[in-house]
Amino acid sequence: MTVNAILRGMAGFFVLMSLALAHYHSDNWLWFTGFIGLNLLQSAFTGWCPAMMMLRKMGIKD
Repeated sequence: MTVNAILRGMAGFFVLMSLALAHYHSDNWLWFTGFIGLNLLQSAFTGWCPAMMMLRKMGIKD
């Protein structure tokens, strides 16, 4: 798998997880969902995301 594929999978997982936590635990988890959305938006314009840097350091190829 590539960095982009893993990054998309991580983002989808965290969005679904935070929505489930907001539904079953507390609405404050929606702030985390918003943070993920903003991070995805800025990475669309800049091409950089902190998770990409960590995945590359782990040896995942582009």
